[in-house]
Amino acid sequence: MFQNDFERLMMPEAPRLLRFARRLTCDIPGAEDLVQETLLKAWRSFRQFREGTSPRAWLYRILVNSFYEDGRKARVVPVSLDDRIPAGANSTAIERLEMNQALDSLPLEHRTVLLLGVVEGFTCREMSEILSVPIGTVMSRMSRARQSLREKLSRGLAAAQGQRDIR
Repeated sequence: MFQNDFERLMMPEAPRLLRFARRLTCDIPGAEDLVQETLLKAWRSFRQFREGTSPRAWLYRILVNSFYEDGRKARVVPVSLDDRIPAGANSTAIERLEMNQALDSLPLEHRTVLLLGVVEGFTCREMSEILSVPIGTVMSRMSRARQSLREKLSRGLAAAQGQRDIR
């Protein structure tokens, strides 16, 4: 029964965990290892999981804690946009890459709350529990992250507009 409950509750979250891990780590190798480590830790401590608790929030908390424990944040290095744009890329692909670069350049705490809140859909209260910080901290990080992202994207838009004007 233990194994069936784990598979039923936790395994459907694996693809979302991987997406989050890849964005959190700026696509460095090791996102898959982070998810595998998360699921292994969840399996080992599954008896501590309380019925009525959100399995998603519980798994994300394990993933975030594992990320910080292993010092992975020290290895995160954003890649230059110029290195990522394939020849002949359309404007939608370039815009997506610009968004990814702007997101990757945010401080880790800001990127994390944006990913958890905007991409993964967690509430401020859930993010507070996942990150083990007060809800006010989550809200201020979210506000600063959005403002910073807006500024980075508007600078990129202005630079792109300037390049078009030169041509």
